[in-house]
Amino acid sequence: MIEQTAPATLEEFNQRLAEMSDGLPKRLRQCAEFIAQNTDRIAVSTVAELSRSAGVQPSAFMRFCQLMGFSGFSEMQKIFRETYAQKWPDYATRLENLRATGDDSPSALLAEFVEAGRLSLENLASSISPEVLEDAVAILAAAPMIHIAGFRRAFPVASYLSYAFEKMDIPAVLHDGVGKLNPRHAIRKGDVVIAITFAPYSQETIELATYARGVGCEIVAITDTMSSPLRKIDAQVLAVSEVDVGAFRALSGTISLAISMAVAIGARRDAALQ
Repeated sequence: MIEQTAPATLEEFNQRLAEMSDGLPKRLRQCAEFIAQNTDRIAVSTVAELSRSAGVQPSAFMRFCQLMGFSGFSEMQKIFRETYAQKWPDYATRLENLRATGDDSPSALLAEFVEAGRLSLENLASSISPEVLEDAVAILAAAPMIHIAGFRRAFPVASYLSYAFEKMDIPAVLHDGVGKLNPRHAIRKGDVVIAITFAPYSQETIELATYARGVGCEIVAITDTMSSPLRKIDAQVLAVSEVDVGAFRALSGTISLAISMAVAIGARRDAALQ
């Protein structure tokens, strides 16, 4: 594999990661998959910590950095420290930043989130492929059972879809992890899974989608970056990019996509019964 110039931005890093991951040897692929699923940890962890969590030797992690075009881990980590870590501080820091800029009044916040929602919806309208959306709706409309998985920030989207399907008499199961129960064995070959997750990706969602793919199910993914691990299981990917306000990410575009899909699926199933 030819070593190349290092990515200059996190977006370039994600693009290269997606392009090269499938052709990597086993240990280096483990590094790539771990980074894709744990981008929030790169800026604040050591090579030893990351390699141990990824289940590889530190030398493998260093080799991965070099194949990505970096001189070593420190150079790669710098991208994450300058972009991702600064963009997504903890919630206390986000609130403090808003107060410091004077943008924490209710009216100012409402205006900011309205504008962020508008931009997110414009991004959605221009980035979603009509062909991919049509294929996803067709797959879901024909499914004998739809399984929905979305945890943490993605949970409002998953629960909304479950609600909408129930109101339209569409068979669906919401995998919500309540009581530490895992109903994945209810997934049968021919069912379809809607997997919703955004960086840093929910391991529960990834594991459920991977299990479902293994038993012969189609996966429709609502996710974000090019390096989303859901792309690696041949999911039908609907990518959403949300604009944030002071590092707080709303769900304007994602909820709009979910509503559109639910209505389209319901209409398609009704038409098939007539």
